[in-house]
Amino acid sequence: MVKRFEDLIAWQKVKLFCVKIYQAFEDNKDLGFKDQIQRVVVSAMKNIVEGFERKGNKEFSYFYM
Repeated sequence: MVKRFEDLIAWQKVKLFCVKIYQAFEDNKDLGFKDQIQRVVVSAMKNIVEGFERKGNKEFSYFYM
């Protein structure tokens, strides 16, 4: 049983993807685009955490949509 959101495989994979995105866009000069892409991956991590905290399968799955 998963007790912490950090134990979720989905969260772990999104975290790694987030690090890769930040590295890939490190030298990007288009600051608006860079900011938007980085906010998207951080938002994905936050959605998983928020869904996990809801403690219900229906509400949990809502945050994956």
